[in-house]
Amino acid sequence: MNAPILTETELLRVANDERAHGKTIAFANGVFDVLHVGHVRYLQGASREADVLIVGVNGDDSVRALKGEGRPVTNERERAELVAAIRGISYVTIFHDSSPARLIAVLEPDVHCKGTDYTVDTVPEREVVIAYGGRIAIVGDSKDHSTTALLEKLRRR
Repeated sequence: MNAPILTETELLRVANDERAHGKTIAFANGVFDVLHVGHVRYLQGASREADVLIVGVNGDDSVRALKGEGRPVTNERERAELVAAIRGISYVTIFHDSSPARLIAVLEPDVHCKGTDYTVDTVPEREVVIAYGGRIAIVGDSKDHSTTALLEKLRRR
C-alpha cells in the first residue's frame, strides 16, 4: 500500500496523532525528479531512523529555482506518488518553500535525515533542528547517483 500524500495541515494532525501513540518521527526531503537507486537507498536508510518516515517533496517552482530551466522533468504530484510507493515511507507531503526549514520547524521531527553528500555539520537545516532538540542522521549510500548525471547520460545517447 502506498503512503498517503497529505497537505501540511493534514500532515501536522497525523504527526501529532503518531506522537500521541508513542511513535518517533523521521523527516527526509528532496526533489526526486527522476527516481533512481540513490533515492531509494536514501529513503530506506531514513526509514530505519524512526517509527514513522515523512518525506517532503519539493514543489515544481522550488525545483525550477534550485535546478534551473527544464526541471523538473516530472511534475510534483507524480514525483510525490512515486516516492509514496517506496516501502518504508509513512507519509508524503509537497512543500513549496525553497528550503524545508520552515516545515521542519513546524513539524519538529525527532530525526532529520540527509544524504551522504552532507555531514551533520553541513546540513542546511541544522540550526532549526538543534533549536527544538532534534537529531540529524546522515543516511543512504555514497553519492554516486544523481538525476542531473542521469539526464546528461540520456542526452548523450
